[in-house]
Amino acid sequence: MISALRGTVLRVSGSSAVIEVGGVGFDVTLTPAHTLSLRVGHEASVVTSLIVREDSLSLFGFVDHDSLDLFTLLTGVTGVGPKSAMGVLAELSPSQIAIAVAQEDDAVFRKVSGIGPKTAKLIVLSLAGKVAVYAAAPAATKEITGTVRDDVLAALIGLGWNEKAAEAGLDAVLLHASDNETASVQALLRLALTELGPRNPGGSR
Repeated sequence: MISALRGTVLRVSGSSAVIEVGGVGFDVTLTPAHTLSLRVGHEASVVTSLIVREDSLSLFGFVDHDSLDLFTLLTGVTGVGPKSAMGVLAELSPSQIAIAVAQEDDAVFRKVSGIGPKTAKLIVLSLAGKVAVYAAAPAATKEITGTVRDDVLAALIGLGWNEKAAEAGLDAVLLHASDNETASVQALLRLALTELGPRNPGGSR
């Protein structure tokens, strides 16, 4: 299994790049935005997913593990193949995907080429409860816990909790969380989601 590549960029096109590693050129499918960040002759590092078919081997590359994890979740949805999953990641950030799923907003997925109404609804249903942690920015360590708290609170509100309930749950977590857990937006959000439990339909939990 090829799980990551680091090497020199030999070629870049609209949605793929060839990266040379140890004298071997790997053709990797990327999002258009990702390819724009690469430069021929420069080093690149990508995390990858190798999709094996009877008649082909296809390598898909990502900027980080969050994007790779979402790609894996998306391709697990009936009717969503690797190309459609890359289409979703090309149009939506992990945070936008998480919020759309939490709000049961399948319209954003219908805007992606190749995804129809039925598949869009399946994406929302299949990813429910699996992507909430991506509603906040990826785990960037911050020195000021207050700033982390504000970011997590905003993410919880965006996921459907009212401000009062979100603050109460977050403050409860902060009473017993370790320094490492409160230094990271993503780590603190995970704890808050566990504390709050499933969001009720009215978002008033």
